[in-house]
Amino acid sequence: MKIALVAPSCALKQEAAELVTALAATRADCQLMIHPQCFLSDGHFAGSDEERLSALREVMEDDSVDAVWFARGGYGSNRIAEAACADLSVTAMRKTYLGYSDAGFLLAGLHKAGCEVAHGPMPQDILRDGGEAAVIRSLDWLLTRDRAGIEPSISYPVQAYNLTVLSSLLGTAVEPDLAGYELLIEEVSEHYYRIDRLMYHITGSANVRGVVELRVGNMSDIPENDPVWGSDEEAIVRDWCERAGINYGGRAIIGHDAANRVVPFGRN
Repeated sequence: MKIALVAPSCALKQEAAELVTALAATRADCQLMIHPQCFLSDGHFAGSDEERLSALREVMEDDSVDAVWFARGGYGSNRIAEAACADLSVTAMRKTYLGYSDAGFLLAGLHKAGCEVAHGPMPQDILRDGGEAAVIRSLDWLLTRDRAGIEPSISYPVQAYNLTVLSSLLGTAVEPDLAGYELLIEEVSEHYYRIDRLMYHITGSANVRGVVELRVGNMSDIPENDPVWGSDEEAIVRDWCERAGINYGGRAIIGHDAANRVVPFGRN
């Protein structure tokens, strides 16, 4: 199986590329191709919008590529998401797409277009403490559809997003249709008041209110609130779910950490 890496947001670190390449080389069932665009630099981004979009569309149209694995998160995929997900060919539609965090913009648009997508660890995660296991989890799912690395409590059709990304998706051309889905959310490096504000926004959406249930993953690296907030992320999510009449389904094992599980969108 041939897996292509592209960086729709920020550049892949060379160390991560070398480690993931070495890991993939131990597997007889994996051919890993890292697109040169992954190492480009244009200010914050891994190349200009045009370069990032061109690289993504190139691997999407490559008949030899079976899966597209987004190299890392950061910020930037929203700037190319609508164009990337438009007028998809049969070749692009038959591929699997995997990533999370900022790549959620692409996951939403590609899933909406009918592609197979999954929220899960990316190559850059190999630099985290315990990150090799996270990367293996994604490789195992991509290569063999191994269920061992899937978030274990999924019981409905499911979609998973970073909370900030989901909030930004609402009202856009690539906004996902969430009616009838289990919705999993996670966040990183946001104050409690910002998490509260984001929850106010997403639970005010009629689209989000159509989910079967909402579950919260890890919300990590939360900065200290001044003044002290007085509760935690689960209490915030539970409160806004109650206000909006959304069923709160408990916790999920997703987030910006090495424990992050694979969440294939749709039925599992």
